[in-house]
Amino acid sequence: MPIEFGLWRIDGNEFTRVPSGKLDEEARLEKLLKTDPNLLGRDLLVIGQQVRTAGGKRVDLLGMDADGDLHIIELKRDRTPRDVIAQALDYASWVRTLTYDDLTEIYSDFDADRELEEAFSEKLGSRRPDGESGIPEDVNQAHTLTIVASELDAGTERIIEYLAEEYGVPVNAVRFNYYEDDGREYIGRSWLIDPHDTPEPPTKREPWNGQDYYVSFGDGEHRSWNDAREYGFISAGQGEWYSRTLDQLSIDDRVFVHIPGEGYVGVGTVTQEKTAVTDFKIHIDEGPVSILNAELDAPHMDANKNDESLREYLVGITWIDTHPATDAYWEPGMYANQNTVTKLRNQYTIERLHRHFDIDE
Repeated sequence: MPIEFGLWRIDGNEFTRVPSGKLDEEARLEKLLKTDPNLLGRDLLVIGQQVRTAGGKRVDLLGMDADGDLHIIELKRDRTPRDVIAQALDYASWVRTLTYDDLTEIYSDFDADRELEEAFSEKLGSRRPDGESGIPEDVNQAHTLTIVASELDAGTERIIEYLAEEYGVPVNAVRFNYYEDDGREYIGRSWLIDPHDTPEPPTKREPWNGQDYYVSFGDGEHRSWNDAREYGFISAGQGEWYSRTLDQLSIDDRVFVHIPGEGYVGVGTVTQEKTAVTDFKIHIDEGPVSILNAELDAPHMDANKNDESLREYLVGITWIDTHPATDAYWEPGMYANQNTVTKLRNQYTIERLHRHFDIDE
């Protein structure tokens, strides 16, 4: 049973209990939660409302937390316990398949004025662990379900408690009590299960070995893999979103470089942290020179060089082994990501890369 929530008005030495009621329409609850999902006691960014699923149904609200995990928020409305729980579980089976690209598309339908990355950084960026910024490299590694109601019947309570306690399903319900007193409106929140006792959602996130990073190298007019191999660097730019994750790399970190659409082409260790293209130097027989004064395959590495948010940024690398893009290594099921730099956690990929590049550990 949920914790009973009461509200009293104090008039001098007199206490008067404010009677609770039901919101005239649960659409008001949805609007309130859309505006401020922190009403649920969690730091969430709402990324979608009335999100259409593959089955043609609609998720009331879809949220994301600072870890990139998803939260399905479903209003009970006037449905039966069986219907609302079955619907929520159906939504969860769909949500677990969503990719990063799916989530950016969902958010663009929800908010056409901002990109998901911008909204996440503004709302949740300060909640990320030290040294990390932006959306986590592996989103949707877990999800939770929250049933929201202005009233909870015994059947709904019983089913939710059974799923959570017997099978560890990360589901809970929250009831919002409605109060009206002297022309003012109030709501109070009570959980069916103490949130601290709610089962932790199962995660697909594998542990990180503290050393290996994945790097996505966009070979093209602004950077060339041939140049990177010859002069010892990786780079990203032409947008802050692309270059910001280079901040994660420190001296002696190991990187595995992947060219999108091709495969893995090199492994090396970091020797110089993120540096603007205008300040990055390479060493030739005559001594250190600016990378922009070297003979480069990339015709436009100097594009936007005076714009801090758009210019190219480089990280110095001592290569352990590299291959041309025509000899890239790829197997089905290996890890790839849209971010420039991410922690490489996927054990399946690590084992194959270590074998391919003859890394003995």
